[in-house]
Amino acid sequence: MFGLAFRDGNTFNCWRGYQAIYEFQGDSLFLVDMIGCGELRIAKEVRKASLNKMRAVFGEKLIEGKVFIDWYSGLLNIPLTDEVIRWDGVFYKIFEKERILTVDRGRLFKNEVVDNYVDDPKGIDRKDKYKVSDIFFRKLKREKWKNPDAFDCSEGYLVTIDVDGRVSKVRMNLSDEEISEFYEAEEYNFCIGKIYNALSSLKFNILKDKGIPVAEDIFIEIWVEDNGKIENWTD
Repeated sequence: MFGLAFRDGNTFNCWRGYQAIYEFQGDSLFLVDMIGCGELRIAKEVRKASLNKMRAVFGEKLIEGKVFIDWYSGLLNIPLTDEVIRWDGVFYKIFEKERILTVDRGRLFKNEVVDNYVDDPKGIDRKDKYKVSDIFFRKLKREKWKNPDAFDCSEGYLVTIDVDGRVSKVRMNLSDEEISEFYEAEEYNFCIGKIYNALSSLKFNILKDKGIPVAEDIFIEIWVEDNGKIENWTD
């Protein structure tokens, strides 16, 4: 776009190859600059080039050097802490404390500070997502896995913790086709029921995204020996 580099060694903060700079002025959201990655807005030549780019894209919507973002409605989150409690491994992060700006057609009508991790007096800590599978395993280890039908529950599972912090669902980390191919209904139901019954009594702290409680899936993989001994194979 306009000869700007596209993902040319740039960080995730500049993956488009340029930076769009937005500002709230009063209760209105404006685009005020489109600059190249690493450029300084204070440089006159950068500002001039920015105006030319915005004029080429927005035409007459560019008024007094800025564009009113009247087409945008949604939530904007501004981190208020460096502590990241969830990350998708690429772009999306949830910070423990954020300022949430609610925008309707370019107008700001709500500004609030939210906590995305809420301790419950009876809840289990799950701030570190990767430790939750260990909590699950300790609970599963107390179960008797040797059964008269010789059902083998050695598999990877996705355990859903719902918006209230409770285990609400368990499913194998397989496609429907794979489940049909590798498992008889009776064995599948036994394994799912065994894990759900073992974990359903757990109550975790509440996880939120932009201040709204959210559910999440936790992966756990177990291996069950013929003698009923269980091992944690979660990576």
